[in-house]
Amino acid sequence: MTERKTDPIRPTDDEARSMARGLIAQARFAALGVIDPATGAPMVTRIALVPGPDGVPLTLISSLSAHTGALVANPACSLLIGEPGAKGDPLTHPRLTLQARAEVADKAALKAHYLSHYPKAQLYYDFGDFGLMRFAPLDGLLNGGFGKAYRLSPGDLIG
Repeated sequence: MTERKTDPIRPTDDEARSMARGLIAQARFAALGVIDPATGAPMVTRIALVPGPDGVPLTLISSLSAHTGALVANPACSLLIGEPGAKGDPLTHPRLTLQARAEVADKAALKAHYLSHYPKAQLYYDFGDFGLMRFAPLDGLLNGGFGKAYRLSPGDLIG
């Protein structure tokens, strides 16, 4: 007898969309995964993150950082958004993995928006080596807690 595997991915519903959008809206940092152009190996770093006016995540990023060079060489990237709570099993707390494409954003036009989320960034926002990047979602994987896995489209993530 052949065993039937159960698909762990639930159908995407409004609750999943709301949870994913909420994680993006509340995020002030994320883990960014890129590919190191020199070695081809994955590299992960922590970045500051804010939701853009359209809901697409933004970050202020220095051209001096290794991850910026990696994004210039290959804009395909991944973000892990969501942190475990103070109590309980960290794997039961919601988290969102975004597969995205990094794009240059209009730093001057979005300055007030960015600084409304990170006022202390005023100290370095206008430095010449800093640019603003947006992470246009291509796909999302939401783990809303035990047994709550969803695959989300860009339209599900940004509404």
